[in-house]
Amino acid sequence: MADGPHLHFEHDEHEDEQKSRASYASNLLSRDAQKKRVKRQYFTSARTEAAAGETAGAAETVDAIGAKAGQIKERIAAFVREHKKGVRMIAALVLALVLIVNMLSSCTVIAGGSTEIIALTTYPSADVDMLIAEMEYCELEDALRNYLDTYEETHDYDEYYYNLDEIGHDPYVLISFVTAWFSGAAWTIEEARPVLDTLFAEQYTLTENVVSTTIYRNEILEIVEYVTDPDTGEVVEIISYEEAVMPYEYRVCTVTLENADLSHLPVYMLSEYQLSFYAMYMSTLGNRPDLFPESEYIDIMYGDYPVYEVPPEALEDAVFAKMLNEAEKYLGYPYIWGGSSPATSFDCSGFVSWVINNCGVGWNVGRLGATALYYIGTPVSYANARPGDLVFFQGTYDADGMSHVGIYVGDGWMLHCGSPIQYANINTEYWQAHLAGFCRLTAPD
Repeated sequence: MADGPHLHFEHDEHEDEQKSRASYASNLLSRDAQKKRVKRQYFTSARTEAAAGETAGAAETVDAIGAKAGQIKERIAAFVREHKKGVRMIAALVLALVLIVNMLSSCTVIAGGSTEIIALTTYPSADVDMLIAEMEYCELEDALRNYLDTYEETHDYDEYYYNLDEIGHDPYVLISFVTAWFSGAAWTIEEARPVLDTLFAEQYTLTENVVSTTIYRNEILEIVEYVTDPDTGEVVEIISYEEAVMPYEYRVCTVTLENADLSHLPVYMLSEYQLSFYAMYMSTLGNRPDLFPESEYIDIMYGDYPVYEVPPEALEDAVFAKMLNEAEKYLGYPYIWGGSSPATSFDCSGFVSWVINNCGVGWNVGRLGATALYYIGTPVSYANARPGDLVFFQGTYDADGMSHVGIYVGDGWMLHCGSPIQYANINTEYWQAHLAGFCRLTAPD
């Protein structure tokens, strides 16, 4: 951690029996779990897409697989429109399609069925190692928190100023990151500790800036003189006082702690191949919602999402119909900071950029951020907004310019990459407080 305290921990080694997964596995195949299949099947494609080119001996040719992919794609698009409540299963089908297109041997993976997919998307490491990793990362944070809480007791400055981000992380983000670091292979706590240290140093930046100023103040000086009595020869101590102006170094310390947000680091610290693993595990929570039941991701990934039926008349606009057809393929995909493709999943602007570029209208705007997307269109008012316009928000997190973007689908609703990709009503108190405006894209000639 740059310019911060040196944090050291003694690691207690102990054995713990791994929890049985038999009953959980059977639950995964239940009807309720099937509704959540999008999160379990996410990234069979991501695992295999990055490995494409390393697989040989496929039974089918690229052309044959491409033809099958085209047929499946049309079926999925129609199914999406008819079964909005099954978005998780739909997303799983789309991901399987990506897998087929990008890897010849994918048919083998799909043939393995749900058991194969569950195995691929489940955390491979032992419970004891994952739980210790979370515990030790919390210990690092606790030591940092204690260092700051007792700062004035351990330092000697005249004045203190603090600019401190909150300290904390989500355990699923941590375990998914570490597992992605090892490209989906099982790891032990001994192997993970250097990764935890590296990740902690990247997440937290502590700076201590001391400014010294020389000031002058009145001080009473004690003057001691020793005088010898000429008659007795006795040495006499004589004390006198004198007021004087003395220089003094006045030191002001500003302590700043920046939390880069653990969920923002994978895109910067992982390769695209590793990032696909991270997105996969965040999509399924490693198929272990029991591991960290207090995590906010339990409700995010396993909760119910709003369902919105786009009016048929809105689909009469050919441009909007193409945008919606492409966008709905990714319903249920997890929010991944910096993500910009189906292989790594998306963030808000990555999702909108992908839809614009791949909906078949003819646009090619590249990968733009939310603010840049705002300036490629023509601003329109809320009253004049129509399906296919882009809707923008500010202040949804600490960022300059536009901080969030979605695709307006009419009647006060948008389709956006929230957590996960889903429909949302923009007339809620939260979205109205951050609403910044709309823009309309011009259809290419």
